[in-house]
Amino acid sequence: MTDNAIEIRNLTKVYKGSGNSPEKVALKGIDLTIPKGSMFGLLGPNGAGKSTTINILAGLVNKTSGTAKIWGHDITDHPRNARVNIGIVPQELMFDAFFTPREMLEVQAGMYGVPKSERRTDELLKAVHLFDKADAYSRSLSGGMKRRLLIAKAMVHTPPILVLDEPTAGVDIELRTQLWEYVRELHARGTTIVLTTHYLEEAEELCDTIAIINHGEVVCCEPTEQLLSRIDEKEIIIVVGSSVGTLPPELSAFNAEIRGDNKLSVQISKESASVGQVLAAVQAAGLDITDISTNETDLEDIFLQLTKSPEVAA
Repeated sequence: MTDNAIEIRNLTKVYKGSGNSPEKVALKGIDLTIPKGSMFGLLGPNGAGKSTTINILAGLVNKTSGTAKIWGHDITDHPRNARVNIGIVPQELMFDAFFTPREMLEVQAGMYGVPKSERRTDELLKAVHLFDKADAYSRSLSGGMKRRLLIAKAMVHTPPILVLDEPTAGVDIELRTQLWEYVRELHARGTTIVLTTHYLEEAEELCDTIAIINHGEVVCCEPTEQLLSRIDEKEIIIVVGSSVGTLPPELSAFNAEIRGDNKLSVQISKESASVGQVLAAVQAAGLDITDISTNETDLEDIFLQLTKSPEVAA
């Protein structure tokens, strides 16, 4: 058995055009390897191909070419074995308004062939803080409650892989915190988590590996720490005690500029200079330093750089 939860090789998807509409290439031969037990982030702008990839894994969209395996099972050759090993939490809130949460989980478990004696309906409802709403109609639930119910629904057959497609979109901070506490618990128990999100700080904090998709192609796939070290630039903001009219010659060797009357901004990298060298140059210029702060490169900076369109760059 492979050590990978999901393996995608040269996966393509082309939507045929109709009438005057041209065909649309959604995926251009992507490759992804998601190890078992990982917390994997799948990022990209709207229309990049994230949801298409997930929908192919879920069996909702047919691939044009390439292969995809879930827990070692090819989604084309062994679709049932593949899909029993994955739970998908969709981005859209889709519900039967007249089913209660308990009924919904029971029906979903039945569809996966889970015997009644092995069903975990009450356990799952408690885990997502919906046990007190177990017998309420789904139409009466708030958007956040529905989001949590979708996670419980995806876990009725105890899949080893859970895919969450934008799970916290439109969710308040308190609920987002509750969702991630539960997801962390699942991960700690061995569940492989695949996450798509627009909240880059979530991916940076939670995911051990991040892939970025843009225009149907994987532009990078690296451990989060390695990805964050790609751009090692740091901005040093130095506040001085007197007004600075022109940039001192002592700072000409640095990527520096004046910000306001008494503030300097200096961009450095590991190769170019150290913070100590910059501060020594400022002092050599006869400037009295009153405050120092730094802005580190974060995932958003890298994301924007990797997904920047040629039009924006120009």
